[in-house]
Amino acid sequence: MTAEATATSEDFLATQPHAVVERDGVRYTLLGTAHVSRASIDAVKEAIGTGRYDAVAVELDPPRLQALTDPDALAKLDLIQVIRTGRVAMFAANLALSAYQRRLAEQLGIEPGAELKQAVLEARERNLPVHLIDREVGLTFKRAAAKLGFWGRMKLGSGLVASLFADDEVGAEDIEKLKQGDMLEASFSEFATSSPELYESVIAERDRYMAARLRETHGDAREVLAVVGAGHLQGLAKHLREETREPEALRTELEQVKSKRKIPWITLCIMALIIAGIGWGFWRGGWAAGSDLLMQWVLFTGGFAALGCVLAGGHPFSVIAAALVAPLKPFRPGVPVGAVSALIEAQRRKPAYGDFLALRHDAQTVRGWYHNRVTRVVLNFMLTNLGMTLGFWISGFTIWSKLAG
Repeated sequence: MTAEATATSEDFLATQPHAVVERDGVRYTLLGTAHVSRASIDAVKEAIGTGRYDAVAVELDPPRLQALTDPDALAKLDLIQVIRTGRVAMFAANLALSAYQRRLAEQLGIEPGAELKQAVLEARERNLPVHLIDREVGLTFKRAAAKLGFWGRMKLGSGLVASLFADDEVGAEDIEKLKQGDMLEASFSEFATSSPELYESVIAERDRYMAARLRETHGDAREVLAVVGAGHLQGLAKHLREETREPEALRTELEQVKSKRKIPWITLCIMALIIAGIGWGFWRGGWAAGSDLLMQWVLFTGGFAALGCVLAGGHPFSVIAAALVAPLKPFRPGVPVGAVSALIEAQRRKPAYGDFLALRHDAQTVRGWYHNRVTRVVLNFMLTNLGMTLGFWISGFTIWSKLAG
């Protein structure tokens, strides 16, 4: 190759942040991009167009790639199965991310992550291997939540609910973060910046994960182009150079989610105290006092769960189910009330194909969330659980206040 041709083939490196790491006989060119930049799209095209790379890696996971390349991907979802397998919260997180991306696309005139999509399309056109090196959003969200305490999870959950309803323009600060290059950090910026645990899961862990994936998946390639957000460039290069552990073992470790205790001791202890308090009321005050305390429990837990379901626009049968199931929490601590209510909602008001197709649009407005049967099921799950949690604590406080008085 002549000097002139070499200079031309490296032009894309002059306009984009980048790093080159050589390890184990493989030369990795890490191309840092901005997720809302046409210049990044052009740089990706130019880089792959040089013909010097044997493989292309991108900062995507399979579900995100499918969302970028297949607009009808959500229409193939089995919502009933999502509820039964306890993946509603993960589905809600993906909806929030999808709605955020749609707002950005309309505001800026460019699809967030378009350069990643372009990298995949360009590589496929040239029959180059494509490696998806990012961790799935659901796993990242689960690992982040697992590191938080009760109030941290409540804050994350309430923030997620709030983000579902956001329909205003994306702020300049978040857009700048996207230019620095990480979609998840910008999407959950309020939490990632204020919580070291979330920052570790959303940013730092993924640097290690993607470095491990690069080492694990390069195959026979000796020249690999990795297209990643500029915010990951420094950390990814560092781990790619310095990590000594086997990539398969490291990846497996970073995909694991700390299992919840099979026996929820904290919940059981609180429930035991409440039951003991009601029993004490019967023993000390007789039938009238005990019945009053028991009624407090039923009214607060069932009432607030039903209220949450009503606020979600739930079907009458869903509301009744929430009211009946919530007071039975001592006997089913591992089954969320919202899951029961949402399952009935999905069965009584089964989402149509058009609801799935309209998800990206409807998820941007409050009216859309209540109009679309898919999003209304998600609202049912989240607001019913929130109502149950409020009723649980209020009833416990009320019962023990009466006993103490």
